[in-house]
Amino acid sequence: MSDAPILSLQWTDWLELFLHYLQLSMLAIGGAMTTAPEMHRYLVDQHHWLSEAQFTSSIAIAQAAPGPNILFVALMGWNIGSNAGGIGAALFGALVTMTAILLPSSTLAYLAAHWAHRNRELRLVRAFKQAMAPLVIALLAATGWLLASAHRDPAADWPLWLLTAVSAAIVWRSKLHLLYLLAAGAALGWFGVL
Repeated sequence: MSDAPILSLQWTDWLELFLHYLQLSMLAIGGAMTTAPEMHRYLVDQHHWLSEAQFTSSIAIAQAAPGPNILFVALMGWNIGSNAGGIGAALFGALVTMTAILLPSSTLAYLAAHWAHRNRELRLVRAFKQAMAPLVIALLAATGWLLASAHRDPAADWPLWLLTAVSAAIVWRSKLHLLYLLAAGAALGWFGVL
């Protein structure tokens, strides 16, 4: 990408990135996607390690690719490493971000799930599960807003906003599988409708 920053990262920068992603891992209650706004603030706005286009395309490519949602974290690390120079740095960047985002949350999730399963009838466990739902929804909404605001001219993109609203309503009010909506969106994009 032409607007990709050229970086000179030191070991302290890589360590800082690792530690930041360790912290984000503990905030990723609804999945790593819920921390995308904070990743954007840190990587694009604060450190300028990624361009706006690299950040947005990392999420878009990972969402379009088959496999787990978390792949966007590896792509961000890859892009940071690529901006710092070479395939080795890109691989190292992907390894740093993925290890940091997966290690704490996976360990905590395993231990918490084991404890919660043993104590599933406790009022505390039931209350925690109910209280987490609105938080996860709010974090996902913030991520959606961030991605939607990447379009610079909302007035010109009204068909996309309409399609988003219709899709959200269908998901909310019907039992139609999401893959049908994704296929419809892909077909609309393929034929240049949107």
